[in-house]
Amino acid sequence: MWGSMTGWGGPGWGWFGLSHLLWWALVVVAIVLLARRAVDRGRQPPPQPPVDRALEILRERYARGEIGKDEFEQRKRDLAG
Repeated sequence: MWGSMTGWGGPGWGWFGLSHLLWWALVVVAIVLLARRAVDRGRQPPPQPPVDRALEILRERYARGEIGKDEFEQRKRDLAG
């Protein structure tokens, strides 16, 4: 009695109900992702301190042992002044 005259009837919603449910799940997921992207875009990373490349190279050379402590300190003073 629940079926239709075409023979496609039957209990429950069948594939139509499942596809309808999946469609709305996809819509909700898309809305959530778009909302998260909008919120994340409003945030800005904290500003980075300026990098003194020359001092960074000097520190690397000192760490590798290419220059001694006295030379490191002298060049560091030269760069600061």
